[in-house]
Formats: sequence, C-alpha cells, structure tokens
Amino acid sequence: MKDLTLQTLLAVFEEMFGKALFWGMVAAAVLVTLAYAYVLIRDRAISWRKFLLAQLSMPVGAVLAVAFVFWITRSGLRDIGGAIDLLALLGIAAAGAVGLAILVYTVQSLLHRPSGNG
Repeated sequence: MKDLTLQTLLAVFEEMFGKALFWGMVAAAVLVTLAYAYVLIRDRAISWRKFLLAQLSMPVGAVLAVAFVFWITRSGLRDIGGAIDLLALLGIAAAGAVGLAILVYTVQSLLHRPSGNG
C-alpha cells in the first residue's frame, strides 16, 4: 500500500466489517451526531449532571469498542504484534469511549428536557 487515500481506507473498512455493517455504523454515527447537535442547540447549555453520567459511561464504551473489533476481526490480545497495534487499539478505545459518552448524553437529553438548574 503505497498511498493512504480515503478510497483505500473505505475499501479496508468495507472489507473488514462488510459493506452493510460499515455503512450502517457510519449512518448511526451521523444520526447520533445530528441528534447531539440538535440537543446542544435546543438546550443552549450543557447539563453538567448529564455530562457527568455520560463521562461515567466512557470506560464501558472503550471496552465495548475494543471487544467489537476483536470479535469482527476474529482476533484477541494475543495477536497484538507491536507498538502500532497498541496505538490502534488505544485509538479504537478512545473513539468508543467518546462515542458512547455522546450517545448517553444525547439520549438523556432527548428523554429529559432541561430543568433549568443545570
């Protein structure tokens, strides 16, 4: 692989996850992002209680993301070959943690309107 292009990355992810799962995950990420933007615009403030609960979900998101990638790729911790694999796993864990925190905050905000006390 000489050049790292967007087309190359898309092909790799489609091959790894399958087209339907990959594009389903992309659609879900777009929907959650749009819902999060809607909540922030609607509420015009961050609820720190909801933010704290969302942050508490982050370790769960990190573990679930790494477990999901291990399941999809049919591999495990024993297959880590070097520093780049560890960095990739840390990136996956960070993305899973942030993704779940955004999802938890968004769901809380959609289910419970702001009460005014933040």
